[in-house]
Amino acid sequence: MHKPYQDPKLKIFSLNSNKPLAEKIAEEVGVELGKIEISRFADGEIKVNIDESIRGSHVYVIQSTSAPVNDNLMELMIMIDALRRASAKTVNLVIPYYGYARQDRKAKSREPITAKLVANMLEMAGADRIVAMDLHAAQIQGFFDIPLDHLMGAPLLANYFIDNGLIGDDIVVVSPDHGGVTRARKLAEFLKAPIAIVDKRRPKANVAEVMNIVGDIDGKIAILIDDMIDTGGTICLAAEALMEKGAKEVYVTCTHPVLSGPAVERLEQAPIKKVIITDTIALPEEKIIDKIEIVSVAQLVGEAIRRIHENRSVSPLFQEKFDMID
Repeated sequence: MHKPYQDPKLKIFSLNSNKPLAEKIAEEVGVELGKIEISRFADGEIKVNIDESIRGSHVYVIQSTSAPVNDNLMELMIMIDALRRASAKTVNLVIPYYGYARQDRKAKSREPITAKLVANMLEMAGADRIVAMDLHAAQIQGFFDIPLDHLMGAPLLANYFIDNGLIGDDIVVVSPDHGGVTRARKLAEFLKAPIAIVDKRRPKANVAEVMNIVGDIDGKIAILIDDMIDTGGTICLAAEALMEKGAKEVYVTCTHPVLSGPAVERLEQAPIKKVIITDTIALPEEKIIDKIEIVSVAQLVGEAIRRIHENRSVSPLFQEKFDMID
């Protein structure tokens, strides 16, 4: 553990979705994880017991709403209620991966906006603040009427590529769709590289058809960046298109490794050299193939928690390359 944090009123609790990350974050902050017991009744209902006093404390709860999404979301809701009833001063939710975020608008008639629904649920349960990483769409911040600190994965991912010499004009950062251009441009700024865009048409959910590449990728090392990889169809199709158009090598990077269904098999078979991901979602051993490299977000999130608790600015964490911060 780093130097113990001096304020005993700062407490960090982990729920079940990503305990390894929570342990690393607590170590970065310099506190022990809070004592908590999560169990189930015979019918599957979730029961939460907080085994220490948190009266008057500023509590940070770490929980990604990844698969099983509904269980993890319900765990979080019940934890908020328990903290409120135990007189916590503030309830701060650290949600490295914010689930239900892909339905962030009505793309066609009679669709829900689940990103807003979940925001309403968390607020109504009693959350005071949200800390999230790489939301599927930046405007989801506006769905909350409480403070939300939106952390960026690009500086951490940039560190990996810079450390491995992948920087400069021989590199091209590629967005797999038009919606991810801002994300690609941010990484490209760190790597001093140009950007390109895969222009694709999506006939239905989780099915993508590549149309063409906008930008010069011939003879260059392409880095495909997205916020998440779910079934892997989009990213693998894009990788194949880049190689066909003359890319020298293809790297893939994302913040959230959802990796549902055939994703791992597709990544294994695709013409991709490395897949660089973060640990916002805990992956089982069988999904960590040789191509995958994991970059931890623990230092970034830990520093964010410290800054929030001390009422300091969080913006330097994503305005500069993270390892340059004092």
